[in-house]
Amino acid sequence: MSVPLLDARALQLRFGEHAVLRGVDLRIESGQLLGLIGPNGSGKTSLIRSIVGLLAPVAGTILVAGIDLLAEPLRARREFGFAPDPARLPPALTGRQLLTVAAAARNLPTLPDTTLALCERLGAAPWLDRRVEAYSLGTRQKYAILAGLTGDPPLLVLDEVMNGLDPISSHELKLELTERCARGAGVLLATHGLEIAPTLLTHAALLHEGRILHRWGSDELGAWRHADPGAFERAVVAALRAELARG
Repeated sequence: MSVPLLDARALQLRFGEHAVLRGVDLRIESGQLLGLIGPNGSGKTSLIRSIVGLLAPVAGTILVAGIDLLAEPLRARREFGFAPDPARLPPALTGRQLLTVAAAARNLPTLPDTTLALCERLGAAPWLDRRVEAYSLGTRQKYAILAGLTGDPPLLVLDEVMNGLDPISSHELKLELTERCARGAGVLLATHGLEIAPTLLTHAALLHEGRILHRWGSDELGAWRHADPGAFERAVVAALRAELARG
């Protein structure tokens, strides 16, 4: 039996007295594109930042390709790509320099041709040799994505990366993620947008107030994709309304 690309168990995170994550379990296998769905303030970004080692949970385990992230962070981080916050990209670097640094972090001697090809597809190539400080929000988002995807890491961790993308680059990114999953990668994509689910996701999990309310598998999402693309949105809304009614 293959080792999951991500196996997060019983994660708990607190900010002072406030519980942000309450026993979250999340698992991603090769070929899966899992959407982490939830309203603003549900804990999606905190969960993502915990999974990539930027926040330390107070309890739980995070295994990346079988490697304990908390015990061996450097080794575990080689197994995933993470798109950084676009606002935090180094302003003095050019796009090419930024991507070269990302390649070096993955022990690649040069910037891969595949990264440059994706840069073209996303419409970001004209900005390769201009400094990040001159970029629009959308261009920064593209370069954050390119940095995370450089080197074909087996696991991709992406937080609201569709924000700020134009229709063409959004379409190309969806194709790229689908193609990588077909080659055996796994993707964790946090989003509050429900419109991508019918055409993109293979699995989905609904996060609300720091815990997973509901999960949907490939069979259910696949059936809705062909018969009723609006069913997923209705299912998410129904789950949230039921939770609110319980108080």
